[in-house]
Amino acid sequence: MKVKVCGITNIDDALYAAELGADAIGFIFVKSSLRYIAPKAARKIIQKLPPFIVPVGIFVDVSQEEIIGVIEQTGIRCIQLHGNEKPKQLTSFPVPVYKSFRVDSSFNPEILRRYKGSAYLLDTKISGELGGTGQKFDWEIAVKAKEYGRVILAGGLKPENIIEAVQKVRPYAVDVNSGVEEYPGKKDHGKLRLLFELLKQVKNV
Repeated sequence: MKVKVCGITNIDDALYAAELGADAIGFIFVKSSLRYIAPKAARKIIQKLPPFIVPVGIFVDVSQEEIIGVIEQTGIRCIQLHGNEKPKQLTSFPVPVYKSFRVDSSFNPEILRRYKGSAYLLDTKISGELGGTGQKFDWEIAVKAKEYGRVILAGGLKPENIIEAVQKVRPYAVDVNSGVEEYPGKKDHGKLRLLFELLKQVKNV
């Protein structure tokens, strides 16, 4: 199972996540986000990451040209589309793409059939929020969603519930953000370390 640490804004958090065993680091290129990072700053961090760490760029409803420009400027190697993108938009980029879906009780996993990305990220739907809410959704929906492809589980994951989440869903990957923060944009290294220790326990069961 892969682990992505998202909402990274500084080199200390990025390198610590890599040291703990993160497979991917997420950079949010959405100016309205409390965890926004400018492409120039992200590039400096990405250049210092170990080569086995995949830097992921998060975008919401921006043009293909803008996204490709950020890819070229920063060196990100995967993108996450978190807006109202159409299925055909997932096939027009030079790096792997996965689509994020905001999930509530009315979410129908069959919509995933229409999107042919590398994976599907499922996050909690909260009115007025794009993600990073710290709230979880009904994980049974994520279990059903696995019928349609690789599922990346997000939404309120933290040390207190990570074992339950992984054992129930058995996702392709987990995405952690607010659940391991001191405050938006700054990770709590104690929480992050504990989360990775707990994940190792799950893998050894």
